[in-house]
Amino acid sequence: MEIGESSESPEGKKKSKSKTPRKPKDSVLKQKSPAEFFADNKNIAGFDNPGKCLYTTVRELVENALDSAESISKLPIVEITIEEIVRSKFNSMIGLAEHERVDEELYDDFESAKAREKRLAKEARIQEIQAKNANLGKKVKEPVASKAMRGRGETSYYRVTCKDNGKGMPHDDIPNMFGRVLSGTKYGLKQTRGKFGLGAKMALIWSKMSTGLPIEITSSMKGQNYTSFCRLDIDIHRNIPHIHVHEKQDKKERWHGAEIQIVIEGNWTTYRSKILHYMRQMAVITPYAEFLFRFLSDAPDKNVTVKFARRTDIMPPVPLETKYHPSAVDLLLIKRLIAETSKQNLLQFLQHEFVNISKSHAERLIGEMGPDFSHKMLVKSLTSQQIVRIHQLFRQAKFDDPSGDCLSPAGEYNLRLGIIKELHPDMVATYSGSAQVFEGHPFLVEAGVSVGGKDVKQGVNIFRFANRIPLLFEQGADVVTRTALKRINWNSYKINQVQDKIGVFVSIVSTKIPFKGTGKEYIGDDISEIAAAVKTSIQQCCTQLKSKILKRIQAREQQERKRNLSKYIPNVTGAIYDVLKEMSHLHASKRKRYANEDAEVLNKVSNHIITRETLGEKLAQHVEQVDYEMALEYATQSGVNEEPRENIYIQTLEGESKFVDFQSPVFVFRLFQ
Repeated sequence: MEIGESSESPEGKKKSKSKTPRKPKDSVLKQKSPAEFFADNKNIAGFDNPGKCLYTTVRELVENALDSAESISKLPIVEITIEEIVRSKFNSMIGLAEHERVDEELYDDFESAKAREKRLAKEARIQEIQAKNANLGKKVKEPVASKAMRGRGETSYYRVTCKDNGKGMPHDDIPNMFGRVLSGTKYGLKQTRGKFGLGAKMALIWSKMSTGLPIEITSSMKGQNYTSFCRLDIDIHRNIPHIHVHEKQDKKERWHGAEIQIVIEGNWTTYRSKILHYMRQMAVITPYAEFLFRFLSDAPDKNVTVKFARRTDIMPPVPLETKYHPSAVDLLLIKRLIAETSKQNLLQFLQHEFVNISKSHAERLIGEMGPDFSHKMLVKSLTSQQIVRIHQLFRQAKFDDPSGDCLSPAGEYNLRLGIIKELHPDMVATYSGSAQVFEGHPFLVEAGVSVGGKDVKQGVNIFRFANRIPLLFEQGADVVTRTALKRINWNSYKINQVQDKIGVFVSIVSTKIPFKGTGKEYIGDDISEIAAAVKTSIQQCCTQLKSKILKRIQAREQQERKRNLSKYIPNVTGAIYDVLKEMSHLHASKRKRYANEDAEVLNKVSNHIITRETLGEKLAQHVEQVDYEMALEYATQSGVNEEPRENIYIQTLEGESKFVDFQSPVFVFRLFQ
């Protein structure tokens, strides 16, 4: 064999060639539309599983309805209906014929004869053990459903309908408002209920992914002589609406608002309590709204109808859009404001595009920026380096805190009324703090603490609200939960943290809620300003409750003292009368030792003017007099009347009236013009 000749056989050559790594293909640059991104990451918007999707859809539709009504200062009326659609009915809706199974082994719930025999034997052993435990008086555990009983392939579909009395939507804007992600009317620096600005768009994406059916929108605005009807779905890859029907129909009734209907896959069984809990908490924070919730099913025993009545017609003011605070802006935002501003020079730009920068303050800032800056320089001509200098100065300079005038809290009056309306507590205290600031954004904390009530568990029950919407998930890491459970000494306020039924309600409103986590379901505990404000608000409520509890304890002690005195009146009466009777029989010479008044009493006893009965009556009258005086002193100090009272609620005003509201922390005075 010559040198350099390969000793490998042809088979070896072929084998070595097969091991040669393949050359990777050239990567292709791809793009995703916003709709496609949220479809792939639907858990970010709260669409984790079918049950959570049903809950989030209801929440988004209800919050949009409230925003629509409040934007025109109309007392909200929201009707939400969830109709269960069985699979056979859903198939008939989409024109899919029923199909019987041919190959049973293909299905997840298939069970072979051997597996069935094994399962039945196991169930028989469990039943035998449970029977023995029952005979011995031991606690019997409920049997766990086996895999064959689960039926993973069974899906449920629901038609969700939400109708409101809001302002409605312009006819030409409806397709883009529902069929184009990241387009809407809520963007801007102001207090809003939404978390991502997706609203019903994410519900439409989930509908397209789970059922393929379009959404139906009926809308009517004030002054319109027609009703807009639109049926559409969304082109996820292009992020544009796919319109099926978009027409104007004759207006048959004097109604303005919107009605949205969508069919999605969901799970009512696992999220029933969450949805009802959400509606109840929404009724607490918005007592001026009327909610009608219905769940409809083919099985009548599963139907649910709950009405949350309106209890006041006092609405919070509409949140105002505000300007940015200099300490809360970044480079991109400054560049965007420069591109969008209508002001010509730098002085006007600083003065009109930001809050808390007066003309004199703007002149001082420009002077501090350096020689390259002047009052009259064109703001559009600023270079990137100059914009960075402005940003650095904004981060280092001192500015006044923004005011909370742009915020719209629920108000102590509404919060207290909502708690009383839904929980019927024995006592309640509320507190509304002043506006504070974190990272240039104003925020305000309101709190309420109740003791006792209906459908309230023993211990501390947390109710959290952010921009007047309930937060039901990821409660353990929230600043409200940690503050209420770890930083409040309930015993010092005469409240038993374990045995008493305590309700803690905290509402935080801000132009920017610092949510944590991808789902934005809780507020972190790492912002010291918010944590301190929450603690102070809860403590203020507890201080009010402590005063009430102490007065109630004092009143209870007075009643107990009266009962004890009344219980011993017969024995005391008998003993005193026997002593007086014995003294009245003394010789006349011995009676001279007593004073005139005492001698007169003994004479009345001898002449039977003072008897055992009259002495008992006098003692009972004395006990009543002492109790009355102490009760009068208690009522004077507490400023309340302990007599039975009847709840009186303000009814909705009929017709249009002009009035001015004067609000205070405890009441609202309405002056009619």
